[in-house]
Amino acid sequence: MINLLMSGCNGGMGKTITAMVNETENMKIIAGFDSAASETGAYPVYNNFEKFQGKADVIIDFSHFSAFDKVVDYAVSSKTPLVMATTGLTPENEARLEKISSEIPVFRTANMSIGVNVLLGLVATAAKQLENFDIEIIEKHHNKKVDSPSGTALMLANAINDAMGNKFQYTYGREGKSTKRFPDELGIHAVRGGTIAGEHTVIYAGEDEIIEIQHTAASKKVFAKGAIAAAGFLADKKEGLYDMKKMLGL
Repeated sequence: MINLLMSGCNGGMGKTITAMVNETENMKIIAGFDSAASETGAYPVYNNFEKFQGKADVIIDFSHFSAFDKVVDYAVSSKTPLVMATTGLTPENEARLEKISSEIPVFRTANMSIGVNVLLGLVATAAKQLENFDIEIIEKHHNKKVDSPSGTALMLANAINDAMGNKFQYTYGREGKSTKRFPDELGIHAVRGGTIAGEHTVIYAGEDEIIEIQHTAASKKVFAKGAIAAAGFLADKKEGLYDMKKMLGL
């Protein structure tokens, strides 16, 4: 049995993961953490990590980026493997995750969807084959998402840029009367509305032809499934920085 701590348990993703773990035979959430403590539900919920006196096998963090330091501090002090699924992290946050991975196992990806992580390889391969095409990324999310562009849009952009020798400069949206596109420009555009779980489209626009590669998440379950799989993967690992590529063998 793998005992989990669910950080951000009262949020949409936390609730989705809780429901899915309840249907998983070899896993159990023994406590949750959120800004509001509660004794209702299947496990106790704390608003302070220090109040939890037990020991878990893995932490899944799907909270708000403002809680990053508290989550990481606890993971390090308790020597608990950490699945960091929260979006909107800063470069400094990412650097700290890499640093603490010398002490504990850390699983980090900006998108927990298995399909999206397969997509990263596809968009990079397409970019190399379509060298003279203009590339634009459009991401769509629900109206409650606080960060833009999405971490996944940046993952896709970085995968393309790495494959092309980091020649692209990113442009975030366009406005004005002097916005002619430059050859080494990669556009990233964000749409927010309704209950869109997540949609990412990479457009390759050439002369007289257009290719689009798209991933659509129909619900939050795809991200929950990936986070649960990551927790199972990380539970018996030694210290180090892990991601979907390592888990999937890509």
